[in-house]
Formats: sequence, structure tokens, C-alpha cells
Amino acid sequence: MGKSPNLDSNSSFRKMDSKSGLSALFEHATEGILVANSEGAIVKVNPAAERLFGYEKDELLGMKVDALVPHRLAEKHVKNRENYNKSPHARTMGSGLDLFGQRKDGSEFPVEISLSPFNNDQGKFVIAFIVDITIRKEAEKKLRNYSWELEKEVEQRTVILSEAIAELEKIKEELNLALAKEKELNDLKSRFVSMVSHEFRTPLATILSSLSLVRKYQENNDQEKQEKHMARIKTSVNNLTDILNDVLSLSKLEEGKVTVSVEEMDITEFVNEVLQDVQSIVKKGQKLNYEHTQGGKLASLDKKILRHILFNLVTNAIKFSPEDKPVIIHTSIINNKFFLSIRDQGIGISEEDQKHLFESFFRGENAVNIQGTGLGLNIVSRYVDLLEGTIQLESKLDEGTKFTIHIPLNN
Repeated sequence: MGKSPNLDSNSSFRKMDSKSGLSALFEHATEGILVANSEGAIVKVNPAAERLFGYEKDELLGMKVDALVPHRLAEKHVKNRENYNKSPHARTMGSGLDLFGQRKDGSEFPVEISLSPFNNDQGKFVIAFIVDITIRKEAEKKLRNYSWELEKEVEQRTVILSEAIAELEKIKEELNLALAKEKELNDLKSRFVSMVSHEFRTPLATILSSLSLVRKYQENNDQEKQEKHMARIKTSVNNLTDILNDVLSLSKLEEGKVTVSVEEMDITEFVNEVLQDVQSIVKKGQKLNYEHTQGGKLASLDKKILRHILFNLVTNAIKFSPEDKPVIIHTSIINNKFFLSIRDQGIGISEEDQKHLFESFFRGENAVNIQGTGLGLNIVSRYVDLLEGTIQLESKLDEGTKFTIHIPLNN
């Protein structure tokens, strides 16, 4: 009969429990194993430990375990060993720490150590199980480097993505502005066409009818009625000219073709010239009262732009004021600033209309039946901005309006 398997197994266990069996485990273990006494001297070492530290057979016997620790860590290791001997217990050394062993040739390598104390009749001993973890450390290092590179790559991609999003937002904003601008221009065109068709039709019709009547009264030799209709023709032509000037100015401003070019000028002489040019539209009994106070009369300003501003404001004051009411024009130079004010005693502007007064094509409720494009004050405001100045408005219904303009002279 064959032998029972259980009997064979028990026999094998008994062999492994024997002294020779335990010696085989010690000799053939892949981990480095050494036994040290209470003074730290090595009393037993297996071949794996000898290979690990680069020593010949039995060369480590009698040496201090401190010799297997790098010189830079030897002093600390001695203290740790002494503390351990005071309260020995099984444990894994260096949890969360980097431990190093030192070979016979002085080279260092990372290790993981487990300690197990035991006593016998010969004294106190500690068994150390030592594993070379170089491959693991290199793998951890590669993993850390990979993680760092990955994190850096993610960070770079995040920056690129953020920049792309910011660029898209910028493009979106630009598109929205362009669309808003296009809509504004379309609205402007529609209102312009409406304004032109209305504002041109009236004076042209007046001119045509007056020309027919002038010819009729010329045949009848009625001089008075001829002059009356010639004046109507002149007024209508002036209205058409004003419309064309406003449209031309607005076009140049929209296209950015207006540039500031300063030159020294005599303020009083300049204002009087402009007032002389508008005398033809002054109503019966109206007077243009001009006064310059404070500061010299010479100033460096853009003559063309200032003429547009003054001409527009004065003609508005004349247009919206009744007969026999004066228009007051005042200039001064104070603290290196040019001040210009135009005040009338006309129909005035309501508080509600004042909020929109400088918008394109805006006409006040009490001015809808008075000739005009609604562009003048918008153009004036833009010209004042070009000169880096400010414009202020004071007005009350049926009492009049005052515009005050401040322009710095530091240019």
C-alpha cells in the first residue's frame, strides 16, 4: 500500500520545524536577515544580507550594525538603537521615512527594515529583516515625476483653455458690439432717410412755390411781394445748407476723419466773425449780445471745430427764441481754460427731454414743428469731446436755455 498523503505532509512539517529546516529558511530567504545582540553586534547573517551589503561570507559577523548605516546617519542610528533596546518590540522601521543602507564600497541604497526582538539563555537579540527597495523608489520617483509633468501639462492646458475662453469671450463681445453698432447704423440710416425726406421736402416745396410767385409778381411789378418771397427762398436755402452741413459733420465724425489742429487765435475777433455770418437768420428785434471777460483774448484752439460749436449753438438759440428777445454770448479764459456760454430766452427744454438732448435725431416735444434735423447738439457734444472739454445745460420751459462749454488750453 502507498503512503497516506496526510502522513507525508506531517513528515514535511516536522522536517521544516526541525533545526535543519529552519536553517534552510534562513539560508535561502530572499530578504536580508541578520541577528544582533543588545550591544548592536551582528551574531548571525544570511547570504541574502551579505549580498545586499556586498560582504563576503561571515565577514559581517562581529561587526556593529552601525557599519551598515551611512556615516551621515550613524549618530542618529545609535540613539535610535539605544532607545529601541530600552523598550524592544516588533515593528516596521521608517514608516513614512526614507531609510538607507550602506554597502561595503560606501554606496547607499534605500531599504525597508522590520525588527523583531527575542530572548534566550544567551541574552537579548533583535532580528532585522532588510529589503532593498531601490526599484520601488525609482518607480515612485517616476510616478512623482509623471504626476508632476501631468499636473504641469494640465496646468498648461488649463491656461491655454482659459486663454481660449477669454479670446472667445472677447470675440463674442466684439461681435455683440459690432452687431449693436450695425443695428445702431441701420436705425441711424432709417431715421436719416426719414429726416431727409421730410426736412428736404418742406424747403424745396417752399423754394418752388416762391419762385413761381416771384415770377408772377415780377410780371405785375409788385416789388414788395417779390422781396418777401425771395426772403423765403433764402431762408429755405439756408435750412437746406444747415441740413447738409450737419450730415457732412456727422459723416466725418462717424468715420473718424475729424482731427484736432490747434492754432493761436483772437477769441473776440473769431466770435464776432461767426456772429456776423449768422446775422442773415436773426429774427425781427433779436440782438446778439457778446461780451468777453477775464483773461487775455488770445488762445490756442482748433478754429474749425470751435466754429462748428459756436455756429450751431447760436443758430439754435436764434431758432428757438421769439422775436425781440436777445441771445447772450459770453467768453472768458480762467485758469488755463476757455469758457463759452450761449443763453437765450426761448422755449426752453423740459427735464425729461434734457436726458436725451445730445442723442442723434432727438427733437424735444416742444420743437417738433420747428425746422431742424435733431443732429446739431449731438455733433456739438462730439466736437467738445474731441477738444477734451465739457458741456453743461441749464434750461426751463418757456424761460430759456443756457449752454456752457469748458475747453482746456493745455494743448
